[in-house]
Amino acid sequence: MKSDIEIARDISLKPIKDIGEAIGIPRSKIIPFGKHKAKVPYQLIDEEKVKQSKLILVTAITPNKAGVGKTTTSISLALGLNKIGKKAIVALREPSLGPCFGMKGGAAGGGHAQVLPMEDINLHFTGDFHAITSAHNMISALLDNYQYQNRNNDKRLRAIKWKRVLDVNDRALREIITGMGSPSNGVLAESGFDITAASEIMAILCLATSLEDLENRIDNILLGYTQNNQAFTVKDLGIGGAITVLLKDAIHPNLVQTTEHTPAFIHGGPFANIAHGCNSIIATKLAMTFGDYVVTEAGFGADLGAEKFFNIKCRVGNLQPKASVVVVTTQALKLHGGTPEAKISQPDMEGLQNGLNNLKKHLQNLHQFGQSCIVALNLFSHDVENEVHYIQEWCKAMGVKFAVNRAHQEGGKGAIDLAEAVVDLIEHSPSQALHYTYGEEEHISNKIRKIAQKVYGAEDVKFDNRARKMLARIEHLAFDRYPVCIAKTQYSFSDNPKKTGVAKGFFTNIEDLIINSGAGFIIAKAGTIMRMPGLPASPQAEHIKIANGQIEGLS
Repeated sequence: MKSDIEIARDISLKPIKDIGEAIGIPRSKIIPFGKHKAKVPYQLIDEEKVKQSKLILVTAITPNKAGVGKTTTSISLALGLNKIGKKAIVALREPSLGPCFGMKGGAAGGGHAQVLPMEDINLHFTGDFHAITSAHNMISALLDNYQYQNRNNDKRLRAIKWKRVLDVNDRALREIITGMGSPSNGVLAESGFDITAASEIMAILCLATSLEDLENRIDNILLGYTQNNQAFTVKDLGIGGAITVLLKDAIHPNLVQTTEHTPAFIHGGPFANIAHGCNSIIATKLAMTFGDYVVTEAGFGADLGAEKFFNIKCRVGNLQPKASVVVVTTQALKLHGGTPEAKISQPDMEGLQNGLNNLKKHLQNLHQFGQSCIVALNLFSHDVENEVHYIQEWCKAMGVKFAVNRAHQEGGKGAIDLAEAVVDLIEHSPSQALHYTYGEEEHISNKIRKIAQKVYGAEDVKFDNRARKMLARIEHLAFDRYPVCIAKTQYSFSDNPKKTGVAKGFFTNIEDLIINSGAGFIIAKAGTIMRMPGLPASPQAEHIKIANGQIEGLS
């Protein structure tokens, strides 16, 4: 069987202006980045057309380390919808170099359901990640300079809360000391690095609705505290305009195509375990302006990506999805049913049956949001017919639509059943208006508690001393109306990655709270989650190379 990259190279790509023109984007408005990538101005968003478009969320059960194939399924559904005559567009996040060179090797779909050119998308693409990294670290440099220039007066900040970012997995940079050596090197201070996907600038880019909104949000970023314990922001530093300049191109969504020339908007890339896990609002709305059906994805399981998609992205962007697709694999189900990880690719009906409790919990969560759901089985070559049939019958008994996705092997024709099931669901039983987990006026602690209890199934929440102090600070600074973005492991409903299946009798432990006043949400760190990932014992970078002028190792 051909690898993903071999399949991608067999596709004869169309000029990107042809892709855009086919869905109604004027050729004169498309800003090419070479032959097969382009920026499309966000100003083309038409809110009236957005209201008419049908937005579909693709989420998943709790994943295993190999994932479950949400991106592949998202692309597959868009291919299938176009196969049955619908005008469909897919809107996805941009891959991060960290996972690409760490564990994944790529994040552009797989098999015959990919977004192309996959090498470019998985690597530097149109430079958005680098622009975000530069903008974030420019703030860091200017803030350090402010501290240095005011080192001997009362303007010097008492505490700095702004770190640095890098789009590389590097555990050695989680905590660092800056300003060492000569006094001219700056003020000695503790700092550290998060991965770029966790940058507040990334979140801001994905939640901003215009260039003006982007600058306002950047101005609102909390950098630290003054000597009299007042908030100090980018606006106080006077550099919001300069940082916005670095992002003037990055704010425009990127247009590419799939293996079957379906248009795809790819923009922004926050992780769902440490950030809010959704592509940009403007990319989603741009796709909805030009597509009758728009498929978008939220990262990891529904307890992370979908919860944040509804409570943060949809709330900010006033979006109302018409249906949610829950992706499952037999492997992930078996892992959550007690099958040893080394054997999840082998037949195990008992493990599969037990693992369906994890799917049931995710479906219950989605129904809480008012969502109409369909279960999509991402089919693998080692799957056996009786296990697939069992999942189908289980879904039927639960009153939930089910479809098998074969697009990885067959392309769009392998997703026709899924596409037809989604269209039927939207036409006859679309999702209700969103039911948010919490109200805007509720206290931050109550918002966190409601997510933990209603979505994760926790007994309650435990706040560490640092988190309790931050709760008081958040209330004092009047940031308590913000939504909550919980950073926790993606491998469990609890904050313990080893508690697979449906964890019971646990408490969600909140270690710290981080104010993202520019993005407009509060990050709650649960358990020991890290915002700068490390590399595995054998990183994918060991297998990535150029051979005979072509890249190998991306998948």
